[in-house]
Amino acid sequence: MKRILFTGFLIIASCQLFAQNRVVQISTNLGTMKFRLYNDTPKHRDAFIQLASEGYYDQTLFYRVIQDFLIQGGSRSSRNAALGKRIGYGDPDKTVDDEIHPEYCHKKGALCAPRQPDEVNPFKQSDISQFYIIKGKVYTNGELDTLEIAVNRPIRNKINARYLTPEVKAKLKSLKADKKVDEFRTIADEVKKQIETDYSLSPGKLIFTEEQRKAYTTTGGYPDLDGKYTIFGECISGLDVIDKIAALKTDENHRPFTDVKITVTIIE
Repeated sequence: MKRILFTGFLIIASCQLFAQNRVVQISTNLGTMKFRLYNDTPKHRDAFIQLASEGYYDQTLFYRVIQDFLIQGGSRSSRNAALGKRIGYGDPDKTVDDEIHPEYCHKKGALCAPRQPDEVNPFKQSDISQFYIIKGKVYTNGELDTLEIAVNRPIRNKINARYLTPEVKAKLKSLKADKKVDEFRTIADEVKKQIETDYSLSPGKLIFTEEQRKAYTTTGGYPDLDGKYTIFGECISGLDVIDKIAALKTDENHRPFTDVKITVTIIE
């Protein structure tokens, strides 16, 4: 697959184009948003900057809009698309390797890259020919606790079953019945240690940091997507514009009845 990876001589020839601390402006007929692009997602940052400098996203639409979820746009198939036409197909020639960082979350205003599903895209390569911006909703700490439990409990249960086998359970039950306290504690402590070690090393757990909890319980977001897609920037002004776009009435394909046209400008 051809990729827009921006390596080698292209970076050398365009070092100023790909400077650090980039800021872009996304202008629409409903208002303007500004985004700071993250330096530790350089593949996405540089690819987005290059396509923006070429005018790739200009006059495309926010074609997928879902209240309390996201607004998605940038696909070239949306440019001059007839009303009611189903649009939003990506460009397989413009993919970059994933740059998923656990410290970044899908808070309101997160600028993210969509991708094809795991079954056809096991390496989670992003489609940078389009992008989505999180609207989400505000969560309570209790709701975040429930999300953590829903993800983490099956992981722990699987590990428990690995070590607390029927044979081990029977042995512990026998030792308890015989009041052999020391032997019981020795085996139980070892099993517990093994379980906790495996659990601490297990991938896929969901543990919200204090910063993430603050974001989700104040401005809001969509935590179900965390760890699954690359977040490469965040909104630094214009959150109200996201609200305006997300509130638009849409058809059965989530396309707004009123076109929202995009122009991307590199500010810094």
